[in-house]
Amino acid sequence: MSSINNRTADRIVHSVRTTDRQALIVGVASVVCLLGAFVGFLAGSSLTAVFVAGFLLVVSYGWYARQALTAKGLTFLATVSTLLTMGLIIVFVLREALPAIRYMGLIDLISYTNEPMWNTGGEQIYSLAPALVGTVIETLLAVAIAGPLGVAGALFISEVAPGWLREILKPGIEILAGIPSIVFGYLGLVVLNPYFSSSSAFGLPGLGSLFAVGLVVGVMALPTVVSVAEDAISSVPESMKQGSLALGATDWQTMTGITMPAAFSGISAAVLLGVGRAVGETMAATVILGNVTELPTPVFDVFDNTITLTSLIASQYGNASGLHVNALFAAGAVLFVTVMVISVVSQMIEHRMVRRLGGKQ
Repeated sequence: MSSINNRTADRIVHSVRTTDRQALIVGVASVVCLLGAFVGFLAGSSLTAVFVAGFLLVVSYGWYARQALTAKGLTFLATVSTLLTMGLIIVFVLREALPAIRYMGLIDLISYTNEPMWNTGGEQIYSLAPALVGTVIETLLAVAIAGPLGVAGALFISEVAPGWLREILKPGIEILAGIPSIVFGYLGLVVLNPYFSSSSAFGLPGLGSLFAVGLVVGVMALPTVVSVAEDAISSVPESMKQGSLALGATDWQTMTGITMPAAFSGISAAVLLGVGRAVGETMAATVILGNVTELPTPVFDVFDNTITLTSLIASQYGNASGLHVNALFAAGAVLFVTVMVISVVSQMIEHRMVRRLGGKQ
């Protein structure tokens, strides 16, 4: 009896070892195929398709033999590939921006001491100060619109609106979030720009203003903020709200004292998405603004016309060459750093708020 058990145990151990070897072979083969496809893509080789086909065959076999282990391996490869892709993009953008940084100097590149600030012919001058100012003003205006209105809309849908109205508003807002930005930009061009230039209250001398762009981008970001914030508010446990109401708090006190703090991380993520939409918006800003590479006068005049980092790249990249291209890549690098700083600061604020809500100082 003991010999039969030993033989059974030996078979199980042998089967496990064989399966582990097969899994290791599949994993190594898939990594080799991916690396070969990547190198072939960089080299412009026709063997890229062969490596891609090999990767698909290896994954198909692994999925047939060990589905769970193959799924884990694929998720790991997807994560690593994403990080590597982002890293390569960052390296490429910084490498292309380096000649412009060396030519202008980092301080002159982002300052407004040069006059003119942007000159692509003759003595080339590339100052990103107008684009930086335009991006900051546009973002602040858009967040001032999308932030409060988005959170208020999310509170109404989640806590105030009856069920039948919620079933209509929620899908409608998500549909609005999918409207292409060029549609909003065109509406701003044909509706807002003529209104601001012809209205007696504004009387702007020309078409295009930062206020119009901020208004349009704020409306564009509003559905995203509402949808994400509403999901965060709806995820607050009902027991917390009922406990507050049982202690005598009103509905408004419960929303402001219990629901909002408990959903703060999700609400901050929603506002952050709105900020990212505003900072990275391209087509609406390109269509509405007049591609003026000068600072507003005065610099805080939201009704003046200038340019943003994204619209600068979109409007001039087609005609750029040489150092001009490097300057546009420098604008992209500054945009990347700006978004990264916003993300880090928001994460710090969220972490501090979570610690305070958890009773830690």
